[in-house]
This record gives sequence, C-alpha cells and structure tokens, in this order.
Amino acid sequence: MSLTIPTNLSKPMLKPKLGSSLNPAKSSRSLIVCSASQNSSTQEKDSSKSPLQAFSAALALSSILLSAPLPAVADISGLTPCKESKQFAKREKQQIKKLESSLKLYAPDSAPALAIQATIEKTKRRFDNYGKQGLLCGSDGLPHLIVSGDQRHWGEFITPGILFLYIAGWIGWVGRSYLIAISDEKKPAMKEIIIDVPLATRLIFRGFSWPVAAYRELLNGELVVKDV
Repeated sequence: MSLTIPTNLSKPMLKPKLGSSLNPAKSSRSLIVCSASQNSSTQEKDSSKSPLQAFSAALALSSILLSAPLPAVADISGLTPCKESKQFAKREKQQIKKLESSLKLYAPDSAPALAIQATIEKTKRRFDNYGKQGLLCGSDGLPHLIVSGDQRHWGEFITPGILFLYIAGWIGWVGRSYLIAISDEKKPAMKEIIIDVPLATRLIFRGFSWPVAAYRELLNGELVVKDV
C-alpha cells in the first residue's frame, strides 16, 4: 500500500493581507488624480496660449488681405489701370529702346553690356509688376498712388505706411531702451561710443513688441519723464 503526499503541501501557504486588495485602487486613484492635474495644467497652458495664437493669426490674415492686390478699376476720374494704359506701354517701350540703343555700343560679353542687359530685365519686371498690382495711371503714363483711404487701394499707401511706422518705432524704442539700460553705468557715455553688443542684441529682439510695451508704460506713467 503506497501513500502519495502532494508536494504543494510542503510549500508555505500565502496568507492574504488585509487591505491588499485596496492597494491597486489606491494606486490607480493616485494615478488618476495625477493625470487630472496634468490635464488641468495643460488646459491652462493651452487656454493661455489661445489668445496669443488667435491674435497672431488675425494679424497675419489682415496683413495678407491688405497687401493682396485687388483688381484695378478706373474708379477715379482721369485715371485708368496701368495695364490698359497706352501711355504706360509707350513709356515702357521708350525706356527699353533707349537701353537697347546704349547696349549696341558695347561688346556683347563686356561688363557694361551685362549691366545694361540687367537693367533692361529690371525695367521689364518693374513695369510688369505695376500692371499686376492694379495701379492706376494718368495721362502721363505714370502710376498714381491713391491716398484717400479707399480700401481697394490700401496696399498702395496705408499698408506700407503702417509698416514704416512700425519699423521706425522699433528702431526708436530699441535706442531708448539701450539709453535707459546704460544710464546706471559708471561711464554711460562710453557705452554710447562703444556699443555693448550683447545688451543691444537682447534689446533688439525685445523691441519687436514695442507697441505693447509702450502702451503698458503709458498706463503705468513710465513712458514720459515727469517734469522736476
């Protein structure tokens, strides 16, 4: 008679610990809370970035719409679209003919001939761009800029004017910021003669937002020095 003893009885039986089944719930709960905090932080970042992104998109769209050439319409008395003006085409032919007559005086591969040939190409390109941009020409065959504020002609004066004011203000704001930054130095006059390049570089990139900075200083009363 043989007796078989199971081998698993020799191994110690694992006793379940109290609360062991709750540990996964706790860990999963902690993970859920952590992910929720991360999601909330990312949502806050996205919400903070969304106004800036919307403003940048609106600014880019407005610049494209303002700079896009509109179809030329003879809506002003005495002016016609340059691409339809006979005087405009006559002026182009006269300038090209004058350059071609000068081109005959030089050898084909000489430096003056190459320079004149490049001038001819630039002249053709310039007249072609005038016609494509929808400019209006007078009886003299010259393009006329419309500065009355008509939206159809903003690309001729309003948009370049705003861009000019922005660039001029950026240059002035960077120079003003540099003078204010070096005013506390021992020898500020030397900083004006020998430019502090690292400082000037930082101020140059910071100066692109000069309209916002100027408005902020205007509200804070720091834009203009008070009379003593």
